[in-house]
Parts: sequence; C-alpha cells; structure tokens
Amino acid sequence: MVNEVADKRVLVVDDDPSLLKLISMRLLGAGYKVESADSGKQALGIMETFNPDLVISDLRMEGMDGMALFGATRERYPGMPVIILTAHGTIPDAIEATKKGVFSYLTKPFDSQQLLTATADAIRLHPMGSDDNRQTDDSNWRSAIISRSAKMEELLQQARQVADSDVSILINSQSGTGKELLAKAIHLISDRASAPFVAVNCAAIPESLFESELFGHTKGAFTGANREHVGLFQSANGGTLFLDEIGDMPLNFQVKLLRALQEREVRPVGATQPISIDVRIISATHRNLEQAIQDGEFREDLYYRLNVVELRLPPLAERRDDIPLLVNHFLNQILSRSRKQVTGYSDEAMELLIAAPWPGNVRQLQNVVEQTVALCSGPLIPAELVQKALRDKPSSLPSFARARDEFERRYLADLLKATTGNVTQAARIAGRNRTEFYKLLDKHHLSPEAFRE
Repeated sequence: MVNEVADKRVLVVDDDPSLLKLISMRLLGAGYKVESADSGKQALGIMETFNPDLVISDLRMEGMDGMALFGATRERYPGMPVIILTAHGTIPDAIEATKKGVFSYLTKPFDSQQLLTATADAIRLHPMGSDDNRQTDDSNWRSAIISRSAKMEELLQQARQVADSDVSILINSQSGTGKELLAKAIHLISDRASAPFVAVNCAAIPESLFESELFGHTKGAFTGANREHVGLFQSANGGTLFLDEIGDMPLNFQVKLLRALQEREVRPVGATQPISIDVRIISATHRNLEQAIQDGEFREDLYYRLNVVELRLPPLAERRDDIPLLVNHFLNQILSRSRKQVTGYSDEAMELLIAAPWPGNVRQLQNVVEQTVALCSGPLIPAELVQKALRDKPSSLPSFARARDEFERRYLADLLKATTGNVTQAARIAGRNRTEFYKLLDKHHLSPEAFRE
C-alpha cells in the first residue's frame, strides 16, 4: 500500500491535539504525506502550499467548524474530497453533510482500517488534478490532457521523445479519445511550438473540395472561386498540420498528398507554379489502415510515409483510473459558466461512471457529465441520473467469475462446433480428460448432441 499512496497528501484538521496526533500517525504509517491543523483557518492557510488530495476534518470545532471549512474548501478547490469526523450524537448532521457533497463521515471512535479505507476511497473516487492548480514540470505542454494512468503516462513519454525529431506521426485510436489534444501537445513540446498548429477533419471535407482546402486555389480557378484561397498547408507553414480521420481521405487525393509530402511543395488549384512548404504532419485514424490497404481503399506508400512513428491512444475503458479526474475536470468547466450549485457526484454515481463501458470514450463521458449536471436538482448528482444518461444500458463490468464463465462457455461451444460434437477430440484439444470435460459441459448446460451434424 505504501507505494500506491506515497505521493498522496492528506490534511487533518481537529482541535483535539491527541486525536490530531493519532490520526496523523496512522496515515503517516500507511505511507501518506500528512499535514495537520488545529483550526479551520490554519487549514486554509496550509492548503495554499500543501495542495492536499484529501481533507479530514472534525465536524465540531471552535471558530470555523467542519462544514464552514468544507464550504471554503469547495470555493477554492471544487473537486477536493472532504471526510468529516463526528461524534455519535451528531450523526444526523454528518448525514446531512454528505448530501451537500462531503465525501463521507467517520463516527468516533473508529479503528485504523476504517480510516485507511475511507481515505483510499476518497482519493480514488475524487482525485485532484491539473484543474486544482497542481504545478508539474510537464504542465505547459500536456496540461490539456487530464490523466494519471500508467498507460497514458507511457504514451506521453513516447510522444515527448519523438516531438523534436520532426518525423511524421500516426495516432491510432478510437473516436472520442482525444487525438487532437495529443497532436496539439506534441506540437507544443516540439521546436515548431511558436508556429501555427492547424487541424483538419478529413471526414468533414467534401471530396470535390479536398485539393482546394489543403493546397489552396487561385482566383477564378473554378466556378465560384471569387478570390484567392490559402490552403491549410500554407496556413500551417513552419508548424504542424494535423490530419484527423486520415483513413477517410478520398483515394484519388491520396496520391496528390503523397507527392506534396515527398516534394515538400504544393500547387494551388489554378496555379502554374508550386509553393514550397515546411510542415510537420501528424495524422490520426480510428480505422485499421492495414486492412484498408488490403481492401484497396488506402495507398500503401502513403501509409508508410505517414506512419513513421505510430502512437496508440488507449480507449477510456483501458484507463478507468482517469475517469474520476476527467469527471471533476468537466464538472468544474460546466460549473464555471453556470449557476448550478452542484458539489459533485455521489459515491454510487461515481462507481457507475468508473464501471461504464464508454464506447464513445472521453467525448461520451463529457456528454454524460453535461447531461447529469443539467438535470440535477440538488447539490449531489445521484446514481439514478448517471444511469439515465447512460441510456439505461448495463454499466457495471462483469465480475471475474462471470467473465471466466462466459469465456469458458464460448470456448467450449467453439470446440464442439469445430469437432462437430466429438467429445473425445474436443477434450484432447482442451487438454482435459473426458470426465473433466463432461463436467465442464454440464456446468454450462452444453449438449454435444446439439453440435453433431
């Protein structure tokens, strides 16, 4: 546990010196970085430099009490989780506090495990990120990418390594994962950062306008060309041109793009002389371009020209530890431009968000956050609104046992299909004796006779 929490900071606030020391020692022993304060006002001062991931505060204190501290904390750090410590007689007040957005409460006396479990859950479900004024060495170029996952960190390190090499980069990922954000981050850390970054969605350009949009055209080049048009290559000169959804580029234009990249010049439609260009190309696609090449829909020579370095941006389902961070980011953005008095998501709602399948990735998550905030009538967004926003689709991941059972059933059914119900042959392929194999078939209610021709 120590390795997992070594960089996590907890601020403990209590006017009881002995309890303050006891809680601090327990958290320090578990590996957290801990600061303590004996009053709400002192706690606010410590926050300015300590930047905690969690505040644990007593409910009843002289001067600024726990709820007043919670309110002041939310004004400064909207996503900061707060755990309230309460005596048995003030449990109703603590329950009311959770309705207002306090993460949870602990009733005195509590044991070490309760404290550590609540602490870990609060930080997991409501992680603090770049939106909370955390400064990192990478904040300038990657600040738009909200993440703490190991997979994303590995990807960003790869991106940083190739940023200055000026080679063409292909970003391969599903729709809605943030391909343009990654491309912009690479541009910002490259030597071309002071020059333009120009993004174009190839799927959004009519086929007849591709050449004009990318290369430009002269006045009178075709009907409706009433003035000279500077193409996107010229607009990005010296900088980076991001070609999103490159797999949707018309085949007849692909050879022209290849020629422009090879010769480092473009010829506007209607022009007699080419124009030299100095552009770094970053392209992206959600399609399988190798399959598109086999299907005759994408040029192989262009593919290798664009794919000098390939970066795979993981889907949201592969970076679930980023979901609470992204939710808080989108929530803070929405609240900054609205009058809604929403303080956050209930624990159950956040668990649903973490477990959802997210076929639409980060873009879908943002839409869900916007919808739930718009429909929320109280301070805390409930699980019911999240379920509705997910269109009532089952959102929880299967348990390990269920996933294993589903795999076994599919595997056994495929074996029986392949062997046309021959149990001896199927058991041999599976590496099981006939008795064990029959038990597996019985477990999944599979009849070999049903697979025999």
